[in-house]
Amino acid sequence: MTRKEVRRRLAMTWWRQVGFTLVPLFIMGYLFGDGEPVLPVLQMPIFIAALVSLFLSLPMFSAYKRALVATEASLGRAEEPGAWQELTRRRNKGFLAAGLPAWIAALAVLVGLNTVALFLLAMSSLVLLYLYRIPRQLG
Repeated sequence: MTRKEVRRRLAMTWWRQVGFTLVPLFIMGYLFGDGEPVLPVLQMPIFIAALVSLFLSLPMFSAYKRALVATEASLGRAEEPGAWQELTRRRNKGFLAAGLPAWIAALAVLVGLNTVALFLLAMSSLVLLYLYRIPRQLG
């Protein structure tokens, strides 16, 4: 597989992950957004849990960044395919951590979390996902 094909595949994976991250929130908002909150007392604890989940992305991003540097160092050498695979593996783990705030927000719809808080959690996941885009300089 050429470097251009790998970059294209990684770009498509990124867009797919954006969908996997945000679609549950939209579906939950559409299905249960107008309903009566199940346990409104859980709004603040769930929001705080979603904010704490942001910090789970820190070690994942550090590992991704190291893999990114290693991939750049291996360009044009025999280790390049393995470096791309390691980068993809680290990136996929980071995607899971980056999506947590939006997924927790999707569950928070059931307890009646404020729309502004839902929006902030979704945007925080998007910002984290944006950090996992492959830079243009690579390749």
